[in-house]
Amino acid sequence: MASLIKTAAVAVAMRKCPFLSNEVLSFALKSRSLSMFAKKCPVMSKLMTQGVVTLPATYDFKGENEAVPEEELKLPTLTKLEAPTQKNEAQPLPPKYDSILNDNIEAKKRDSTYRTFQVLSRTAEKKPYAMARTTPLEDEDVSVWCSNDYLGMSSHPKVTGAVIDTINRHGVGAGGTRSIGGTSHYHVELENTLADLHGKDSALLFSSCYVANDTTLQTLGRVLNAEIYSDQGNHASMIAGINNSRMPKFVFRHNDLDHLEELLVKGDPDRMKIVAFESVYSMTGTIAPIEELCDMAHKYNAITFVDEVHAVGLYGYHGAGLAEERGMAHKIDIVSGTLGKAYGLVGGYIASTGPLIDVVRSLGSGLIFTTSIPPSTAAGAVTSINILAQQEGRELRLRHRAAYNLLRVKLLKAGFPVLDCPSHIVPLHIGDALKATLCMDTLLEKHKLYVQAINYPTVPRGRELLRFVATPYHTPRMMDYLISALDDVWSNLDLPKCENFSLKN
Repeated sequence: MASLIKTAAVAVAMRKCPFLSNEVLSFALKSRSLSMFAKKCPVMSKLMTQGVVTLPATYDFKGENEAVPEEELKLPTLTKLEAPTQKNEAQPLPPKYDSILNDNIEAKKRDSTYRTFQVLSRTAEKKPYAMARTTPLEDEDVSVWCSNDYLGMSSHPKVTGAVIDTINRHGVGAGGTRSIGGTSHYHVELENTLADLHGKDSALLFSSCYVANDTTLQTLGRVLNAEIYSDQGNHASMIAGINNSRMPKFVFRHNDLDHLEELLVKGDPDRMKIVAFESVYSMTGTIAPIEELCDMAHKYNAITFVDEVHAVGLYGYHGAGLAEERGMAHKIDIVSGTLGKAYGLVGGYIASTGPLIDVVRSLGSGLIFTTSIPPSTAAGAVTSINILAQQEGRELRLRHRAAYNLLRVKLLKAGFPVLDCPSHIVPLHIGDALKATLCMDTLLEKHKLYVQAINYPTVPRGRELLRFVATPYHTPRMMDYLISALDDVWSNLDLPKCENFSLKN
């Protein structure tokens, strides 16, 4: 009789539960843990609490007291895998497809905006040098002048030690998305550390800050049914998120408060609003008037989204960014940042209020459907953030500032067209895509200096530049050699110096 009652209970459970298939039921019965499975199910746990369904703690699949044989719990064994009978060769696309694709590539090559990836192997023990593949068969020692590893934290012994130790204990991957096995205590610790760093309730990790910006802006735009106001100089990730939200968008001129207010006044007074901008703009090196932009947004009941990707680790007493340095962090509603630049690892994040973070965590597809960053990355990031928040980090930041200020002064004294900007980024105006590429190639091949030419679409046409970054490891002697190499390149390409340079940043 008891067995019949249990069988009837299982039948009721199968009718009530939308997830319980025969396969799942068979596994649960054989493992004698049907009740345990049901308690973890949002549907069945509620029905059990209400008394609609009652399940036994165990269920003997073979009989009331008969144990399940061990062999029935084992997976079948495959003796061998069959090799494919046909060689797997790449098949070309239909001609019309290849024609369109090749036409696009040829157009990029004609206007000198075709991108090539310089092969580099950075030398951890010899910053800021790398081995560069300058010919198909040869690597050469070059100095790197454009790395976003601004403070050299990617090779800090405590950071690499934390990464290696975590890999040895937990492996190299996260094993899943954040909601399916991909959250370790390292991820939780990192999010708590980031929330504390920015003085916010909560933080949320992403695989990159591109994904963080895209996911957050599109998710909040839709949930809040908001108008979004975007600075003209915003990063492609922010633009993508705004476009993907499919909400009304308004672009204000770069750092132009009057234009922003003009647009806000015209907006729907009954609609929520998001004002999105960066603190430090990565190519031109300009910085935002954070306080004024936040005050303007709040005046019209808008919330602020501020990308501090090129500021975290580099500015502020604890390295929390430009807003911390200016005492304005409390005015930012949502801050986004990266682990892949000053902190020396990979990944992105946002920090904000608890409910806002929970909404993005629950609804943001860029988080839900992406594998989590590895535990080792999270452990290394916590170590890096803590180092840069303390005295060692403050000393590194001071050395970094001394280096980039000295480089800017040397370039200006030598007459080079340095764009006027107050940040750590030192852009040299070229204004021609082909000449920018030739500058880059000549510096590398002839002088063993690597700096990347920046062309459209990263910057507008006619604003092509070389983007220099001096780290604490670039010496005055290295800067002098760079100046002499640039003199050679400028002369050979007939590029103007400052007496003929009038472009305003």
